Amino acid sequence: MNWRAVITWLGWISIMAVATVVMFQIRATIDQVHVVLVYLLIVLGASATSGRLLAISLACTGYLLIDYYFQRPYGSLINDKPVDLMALAAFLVTAIVATNLLVRAQTQAEEAKRRAIEIGSLARLGSETLSIGRAEDALARIATVIGTTLGMEDCSIVAWNADTGFGASARSRASDNPAIADPLTRTVVEQPGWTWVRPSGAMVRVVPGDSRERPPAPADEIKKLLIPLSVQNRVVGVLRLEAVTPVRLAAAQRRFLEAITFYAALAVDRVRLVAEAEHAEALREADRLKDIVLASVSHDLRTPLTTIKALAQSEAMQGNKSAGAIEEQADRLTRLVSDLLDLSRLKGGGFAVTPELNTAEDLIGAAVRQTRGLFADRALRTVIDLDSPALIGRFDFSQSLRVLCNLLENAVRYSRGKPVELAACREGDMLVFNVSDFGPGVREEDLARIFEPFFRTSNSAPDTGRAGLGLSIARTLADMQGGSVRYNPRVGGGSVFSLRLPATELGADALEQTADGHS
Repeated sequence: MNWRAVITWLGWISIMAVATVVMFQIRATIDQVHVVLVYLLIVLGASATSGRLLAISLACTGYLLIDYYFQRPYGSLINDKPVDLMALAAFLVTAIVATNLLVRAQTQAEEAKRRAIEIGSLARLGSETLSIGRAEDALARIATVIGTTLGMEDCSIVAWNADTGFGASARSRASDNPAIADPLTRTVVEQPGWTWVRPSGAMVRVVPGDSRERPPAPADEIKKLLIPLSVQNRVVGVLRLEAVTPVRLAAAQRRFLEAITFYAALAVDRVRLVAEAEHAEALREADRLKDIVLASVSHDLRTPLTTIKALAQSEAMQGNKSAGAIEEQADRLTRLVSDLLDLSRLKGGGFAVTPELNTAEDLIGAAVRQTRGLFADRALRTVIDLDSPALIGRFDFSQSLRVLCNLLENAVRYSRGKPVELAACREGDMLVFNVSDFGPGVREEDLARIFEPFFRTSNSAPDTGRAGLGLSIARTLADMQGGSVRYNPRVGGGSVFSLRLPATELGADALEQTADGHS
């Protein structure tokens, strides 16, 4: 019991004593009912200011005082009159019932007031955060509302990412950021649980799964409180509350704290998502600008390259021995420029494909003829699975030919002078063209990026004459036709790149018409 309560008790006891003395002096002129009303008012006043215990104590005391001083025979607690005893009992019961009703009404009023404060805080939090455009400002406003509602001088919300560690913090007051990476905060994110520090410095920690996993009890004085913020069982931050003067959290404040941690966690996650979205938008814009620059530069390079090649051919006719090398390098640059232009057109949607009925034999024959010059000093073996159903599909012949020739050229560069194999078969509803080589293959760390533009594997030759666009263009052209380009390691070493195109079923007459169309 604190000093304020002691003083209140002494005050009401003094009031009852003074009232008793005054009424005793005029006992002959007043009736017993007046005494009862005076004591009843004192009891109700005591219950309104100090609660049930003092009021009931005063009621019992009043019962004894009335019986001893204001009922005949005076000066004795023995009363043989049933009516007088009934009146005393009625006074005592009335005082106790009135006290209980008054205390209950006060408790309900205080609870309603606390609920109103809690709802008002949440409503203010919702309206303020919704009216703020930037996620960081909304997070700072949440910290301010929490600190104000709980009576804490300092409230910080610290972001946490399992990959990058602690991030920026939002704080309820303008000052230097706290030591957000201190051991206590790190312990909360690594082993989530409520943690608070008492004025003595003793730390109380409740781990997840504990039946006592609740905020500090109302009787607990706290100086610092740390709560993990979680979204979908993933810790995204820590709520740090610090008080200069130790505080106790009422039941309504603890309920508010339990509810607000969820909104604080969502706000932290929103900051992360906004940052990731802004980063992704910046990357998209950079990629768009890169495509514009590449397309512009590539287009402008075509004319001077054509002029250089023409001059090189003219010099070669006059016997200049360096002209061949110049023409070769001009052709190399022309291929690079062509690939850059095609990549830009593919990304911009300016490339069209026209799927038609075609046979695998026709596509393979055209690819062999077009790449004949690449296989002057090595073998190209072609294998067609004659046991499969008719190798007929619906695809764009010219674009598919370009993809297949691209894969063959890629195989030649990495085959180390060994043969290259081109095979065709039917797998379900797809035609599969496999280009196999005996090269070094693709390392595991490069598998996820081999189809990205401008990417060259870590084991590629220093100068292969390409810019790393071929596989990216090939996959895009295949995807546009409902097909795909895939990579698999070859048994015994090397690579197998597969072009998969939609197959179709045809009768004999339609098959003959298709063959006539490509004859």
